[in-house]
Amino acid sequence: MKRLINTIIFCYLTAHTVSAQLYSSAELDKNYDMVLNNPSVQIESTEAINMLYNYKFAEADAEFRWLKYRYPKHPMPHFLMGLAEWWKIVPNTENESHDKAFLAQMDSTINLAEELYDKEKNKVEPAFFLAAAYAFKGRLYAERESWTKAAFAGKKSLKYFEQCKGNGDLTPELLFGDGLYNYYAEWVPKEYPILKPILALFPKGNKKLGEQQLEKVGNNAFYTRVEARYFLLQIYSMENEHSKAYEMAKYMWQTFPNNPYFERYFCRTAFVTGKMAEAETAAQNIIDKITQGMPGYEGVSGRNAAYVLAYYNMNYHRNYEAASGFYKKAIEYSTQTNSTNAGYYISSLIGLGKIAEIRKDYDEALKYYKTADDKADKKSSQDREAKTAIANLKKMKREQRRKR
Repeated sequence: MKRLINTIIFCYLTAHTVSAQLYSSAELDKNYDMVLNNPSVQIESTEAINMLYNYKFAEADAEFRWLKYRYPKHPMPHFLMGLAEWWKIVPNTENESHDKAFLAQMDSTINLAEELYDKEKNKVEPAFFLAAAYAFKGRLYAERESWTKAAFAGKKSLKYFEQCKGNGDLTPELLFGDGLYNYYAEWVPKEYPILKPILALFPKGNKKLGEQQLEKVGNNAFYTRVEARYFLLQIYSMENEHSKAYEMAKYMWQTFPNNPYFERYFCRTAFVTGKMAEAETAAQNIIDKITQGMPGYEGVSGRNAAYVLAYYNMNYHRNYEAASGFYKKAIEYSTQTNSTNAGYYISSLIGLGKIAEIRKDYDEALKYYKTADDKADKKSSQDREAKTAIANLKKMKREQRRKR
């Protein structure tokens, strides 16, 4: 990887300082056995990929279409355009409006990669794109709980990843597949026992090794670096490695300040790790960007941000009016995203109940607590909190009646 970076820097400096030695793109392409290894392609695609992750989709698309014009029979431009569609899905994976466009680009990637695979002597590059496209299709099918389709795509992806292994230049990219597989092949059966029969067809995983492999990808890969960090944010949170999640989320948000997913994670991890000023600022930024209609900023990020602002206003600033408003916003965003059984919705109801108690509006408080009790998972901490609050209010009202 260091050799590739040095080559890119050298190519960049040469292109800008020695005009007499310029080559046509066609002549330059002949020097590389793979488009992925071509430094000029990496230079051209870097800015486009950065725009993609910063949610400047129109600008990124123009660059990807230039790559498509330059390489009309290569799968890479279609894969990158499919990746852009995927990141339109990421902020709210319940939104299926981009599924068709995403799958179409990944299918085009597969078709072109298969053509290259059949006629090229060096099958590593087409195999890489086949593995990546099938892996992304599997991700979407898993989100849609189409487990059979997800398993089929996963098997196809693993098949092609195995064929890519051993290629030194692509090692960091290929490790991405290994890392994901090792972590989730152990994690999924524990979290979803119903899937054990399907996963019995696959090799066993290793969560710790998978995490370590993804960290290597996040530090060394070119095309899959950001994707690895996307998953690491989730893994760190699931493994209660909150400080690591915070540091990575902060870095990714600073790198891509208009990426709603990274800003949401930065807000969440700052909140969990007790960094109040940062969490409040991020939360307010998210609410403002939703109001402005910025791409990708919608209810899923909104319910998180509104809850954070409500929590701080209630418990630290003692501004119950503001807290009440933000709790109601969190409920509104949760309703918009069909997530009225989620934690932010229920905690916001409980928060509104507490504010009503402070105002001595006990009937209103009881209404909020009962709604929270109805929506919460039974035996959850939120369910216990709501039931306790209801019992205490009923007891207090009985005592008030006796005194009369």
